[in-house]
Amino acid sequence: MPSRPARNPATAPVSAVIGVDSSTQSTKAAVVDTATGRLLAVGRAPHTVTGQGGARESDPEQWWQALRTAVAAALAESGLDPAAVTGIAVAGQQHGLVTLDAEGRPLRPALLWNDTRSAQQAAALTAALGRESWLDRTGSVPVASMTASKWQWLRENEPATAAATAAVRLPHDFLTERLTGAAVTDPGDASGTCWYDPATQSYDPELLALTGIRADMLSTVAATGATRAGHLTADAARALGLPAGIPVAAGTGDNMAAAVGLGLGAEGLLDHPVVSLGTSGTVFAATRNRPHSALLAGFAATDGTRLPLGCTLNCTLAVDKVAELLGLDREDAVPGGEAVLLPFLDGERTPDLPAASGLLHGLRHDTTRQQILGAAYEGAVVAVLRALDELPLDAPDAPLRLIGGGAKGTMWVETVRRLSGRAVILPDSGELVALGAAALAAGAATGRDPVALATEWGTGEGRELPAVPRDTATWDRVTSVLDRAAPALLTTHP
Repeated sequence: MPSRPARNPATAPVSAVIGVDSSTQSTKAAVVDTATGRLLAVGRAPHTVTGQGGARESDPEQWWQALRTAVAAALAESGLDPAAVTGIAVAGQQHGLVTLDAEGRPLRPALLWNDTRSAQQAAALTAALGRESWLDRTGSVPVASMTASKWQWLRENEPATAAATAAVRLPHDFLTERLTGAAVTDPGDASGTCWYDPATQSYDPELLALTGIRADMLSTVAATGATRAGHLTADAARALGLPAGIPVAAGTGDNMAAAVGLGLGAEGLLDHPVVSLGTSGTVFAATRNRPHSALLAGFAATDGTRLPLGCTLNCTLAVDKVAELLGLDREDAVPGGEAVLLPFLDGERTPDLPAASGLLHGLRHDTTRQQILGAAYEGAVVAVLRALDELPLDAPDAPLRLIGGGAKGTMWVETVRRLSGRAVILPDSGELVALGAAALAAGAATGRDPVALATEWGTGEGRELPAVPRDTATWDRVTSVLDRAAPALLTTHP
């Protein structure tokens, strides 16, 4: 991240905000200088994910404990007086189903976004209305990751728990409610439920009826992620060591917060795509254009624009698993040659193949381990870039902003460059979700637009790598195998 001018403590006391990134694997809390965007400290705490096969679950109470631990660590590292903190916001992993009783206590572990057990329910929801109707209503076709699909799974498989559920929350809503006592979400995270219509900016009553849930069980949707959801309660303030009464922003989903951190939105960059390489691979852009593709989730951005997004379940973890099986370091790879490896180790979301497994094709006597690992990179990158081609953008040749853990790897970066044929920007900041959440917190505290703030802070700035000629031969080879193999050779069970 670019360096910021140092303050003179004698003349300019620091005013700070806290942005929380509650992801699948951990919580990060970033203390950020409100005036400059300078990252003062980051605290971290891990999460536990359980489940075998398609199941992926976490205890929401652990998220709350992790938030408390991460905030305490960040404050201690920053050396700031907690009284300097003027706002806080949470960005969380999307889609997860949190079911609460009448006292606000979780009834069971949360079903996470990458829990694929609800694939059958997603297919049934799609069939009930048809793909086109879902795209018209929500911008998305139900897949196993979506909250409505998970709710249907719960109703069918744990009817007693569903009947006892007084409230349903998304992961970030759950934490915001712990901070404020108010059940509030934002348009961005709400748009990942398959209950919310971004065009009308409201829950769709027919979709609620279809899935047997009431609007009063869901969080109220604030105007933006920077809208004040409320103020930090006395109990939450004691738990976090922060001043009671400071503004708490509505917050948003992790992808929407990353977009804010990059300065994407109405007051920043429109139609500039982002590729995120992490546990999942995602591609998204802030745009005013309405998406209409079954390969995309038609999300809303947190500032009122659109944030169409394609997501693959298998990205860095899948490639690392292939490297482990081959006994190679993750960087010990070369282009795949004739080999094609589709690394769908956990089922897949884009393309929609929830029961998929990995597929290796095109082996020869002279194929090397390094080529097989390179083919895994190529398979993962092609899956992400196919979704990129569906984004409804008015700047088709804009550079790709590459973020996530994979953006730190040379092989990942060079594979994206080679298969996209685009210039690539590598933002200097590695905590874009937390920084985006901090911008939302600053927006709630000051009334300013968070995208404009992040743009001033320069949190999305970075090094640009020029475009290289696109490797169309590899692209055609991988897509040909994918199109011929799906779904027959990839699907292991119904």
